[in-house]
Amino acid sequence: MRRTSGRTEPRLAGVAGALLGALLAGGCAAMPDSGGVTKIELSKSSADKNLQVRVFPVEPAKGAAPPELLAGFLDALTADDSYGTARKYLTPAAAARWNAEAGVTVLGGGPSQGRVDVTDADTEISVPVRGQVVAEVDERHSYRIQDPRNFETDFSFKREKGGEWRIDQLPDGLVLNEVNFRNSYRQVDRYFYTAPDPSAPSAAAATSQDVLIADPVYLRRRIDPLGSAANAVVTGPSTWLAPVARSAFPTGTKVEAVSLDDNRTGHVSVSGVDLGSATACRRMATQLLYTLADQGTGQVDRLELKGQHGGPSCLASRADEPAIGPGSLAGQMATRQFYQREDDGVLYESHGGDFAGDPVQGPLGRPQQSGKRLGPIAVARDGEHAAAISGDGHQLFTVPFLDGLAAMPQPVLTTQSRAGANDGLTSPTWDGRGDLYVVDRDPQGPKVLLVRDKKVVEVPVVGLGNRSVQGIKISSDGTRVALLLKEGKDSKEQQLWLGLMVHEGTKDAPTAKITGLRLANPVFQEVTSVSWAEADQLLVLGKEKDKLQQLHYVSTDGSQNTDARLQSGGEMVTVAASESRVNGGGGSAPQVPPVLALQEAKGKLYRLVNNQWRELVLQYRASSFIYPG
Repeated sequence: MRRTSGRTEPRLAGVAGALLGALLAGGCAAMPDSGGVTKIELSKSSADKNLQVRVFPVEPAKGAAPPELLAGFLDALTADDSYGTARKYLTPAAAARWNAEAGVTVLGGGPSQGRVDVTDADTEISVPVRGQVVAEVDERHSYRIQDPRNFETDFSFKREKGGEWRIDQLPDGLVLNEVNFRNSYRQVDRYFYTAPDPSAPSAAAATSQDVLIADPVYLRRRIDPLGSAANAVVTGPSTWLAPVARSAFPTGTKVEAVSLDDNRTGHVSVSGVDLGSATACRRMATQLLYTLADQGTGQVDRLELKGQHGGPSCLASRADEPAIGPGSLAGQMATRQFYQREDDGVLYESHGGDFAGDPVQGPLGRPQQSGKRLGPIAVARDGEHAAAISGDGHQLFTVPFLDGLAAMPQPVLTTQSRAGANDGLTSPTWDGRGDLYVVDRDPQGPKVLLVRDKKVVEVPVVGLGNRSVQGIKISSDGTRVALLLKEGKDSKEQQLWLGLMVHEGTKDAPTAKITGLRLANPVFQEVTSVSWAEADQLLVLGKEKDKLQQLHYVSTDGSQNTDARLQSGGEMVTVAASESRVNGGGGSAPQVPPVLALQEAKGKLYRLVNNQWRELVLQYRASSFIYPG
C-alpha cells in the first residue's frame, strides 16, 4: 500500500499544470491536431489523485487516409473507453484478432510515423511507426523499465468496399508515449502472501512469517478501477515476484462483480472457487481488502467475498489480523532512532525530538574495553539487540541491549585480514523474521552472508556476472533485497539492483539464494545510498546523467513515485528512512518517520522537514544514524 504520498502536501494542481504544459509542448497522441473536440477534465476522485488529463475518443473521419487514420487510432488508445472506438479504425478481421490487453510498449517520445505516399490506385499500404522504448508492461500488468532501444513496427492498411481505409495488420497490445501512459495508467499494489520458508526454525515461526507483500502493477485509471484491481489479484503474482509469493486464490478463479457501499465495505463476487473453508475464504478476502483499500472513491475498511450465486461468504477487516498486513514485520518503532558517536563508536538512542538521547544498555552503550571503536551497527527490528562490525571490519557480533551484559559476546563471524586490501564486512541489515545479512567484501569475490541463530550461510546471487556486491538492504518481510553492485573490478560507480531472497533447505541446514536480479532503474548513473522507506518502496540517493545528486522514491518495479517531490541530495553521503509506521489518532493517516541524512564533509546530520533539510544539533558528533532494520 503506497503511503509515501502522506508525507507531503497534495500537489495535484502543480503536477497537472506541469503535465498539461508537457502535452501542449510535445504534441502527444492525447492531443490530436484534427478531428472532433476532445474534452479534458481534472479528476476529483481520490482513486485518481495522480490524474492529470481525461481523454474522450474520436471516431475515424470519413475519407481519412492511412496516416490520419493511424494518428487517430493511436489517439484512441489513450481514450477512456474499453477500446471500442479504437477498434473502429480496424477491419472486422483485425478487430477480432487484436488483443489490446497483451501489454504496453512505452516510448520516450513519439510514436512517429514514417512518410508514405498514398494514391487513389492503392488498395493496401504499410505505415512504419518508430520510437524509442523506455519501458514495457507485460500481459500480467507488470511494469519494467528498459535500457532505451529503438522501436519500429508496421501497421498495414486495406481499402474496404466503399473506399474507406482501415488497419488490417497491427501488433497486439498498445503503443504509448510516456506522457500518455502516465495519464492513462495508474500504479496499483496487489497483495500476495510470502512463500513458506522450509528452513524456518519452527512451525510457529513459519506461521508468523505469513504476511502480505506488494506486487505493483499498472492498470487503466478510469476503466472499472475496482474490478480491474480485483482481477489483477486473482490472476496471480507477477513472473518476477512468483518465486517468493503465494496466492490464496486457486487457478481459474474469476471476478464476477465488484462494488463499494456507503459504509466503506467492498463486495466482491467470484466464480470458479469453493468458499466453503472459512479460513481459506478469509485469506482470499484479505488479499482483496488490501488491494482495493485505496482504489475506490474512498478507502475500503472491510471486504465481503461471496460466490456468484450465493452460498458461503466471509468478511475481512484490517482490524482482524493486523499481524499479516503489509509492513507488519517492520516493527512498531517508528519513533525510535539511533546514532553512533564518531569519537568512541558508542550507540545512542534518541527520544522523539530529543536527539541527544541516551546510550543503549549493554556493551554497545559503552566505549569498547579494547579502546577500538566499532564499525557499522544495525539495530534489529525488535529493538532489543543489534549487529555490530568491529572497527577493522573482520568480526561480526550480535549484541543484546542488556545492562547486565558486562562485555561483548564472542563474534558470530570472523573473516581473514588481508594486508592492504579494502575488504572486510559491511552493510549489516535485518529482516522482520530475525535473520541478519551482511556483505563480505572479499577481494577474491564479495559475497552475501546470512546469519541465523549464529549459523552463517553463504547466499549466492544468481546472475551476478562480473558485478560485485557492495551493499545490501533487506525488506522487512525478508523476500526482496536492494543491492548496490559495481560492474567489474575497476568501476567506482554503484548501481541499484533488485532481487528476491528465496529460502530453501531445512531447519538444521538452512540455505538461501538471491534470484530475479534486475536493474532497478537504468537512469541512475550512480547510487550512493539506499534505504527501504515503505513495504513496497525504496528511498534512493543517487545521480542521473548530467544531473545533481537527488533523493528519489522508487517502487520495487523500478518506477519512480511521482507523488513525492524530488529533494536535492547535495553533499549527503547516506540517507535513512523507515518502513515502520505509527497509526495516527482519530483515523488519521499513519505517521511517517522523517528522512535522515549525513553530510560527509562536515559530519552533520540533517532531517527532512517539509521538504527542507534541517540540521540536527547533537551533543556529540555522529558517524552514522540508524533506524531499526
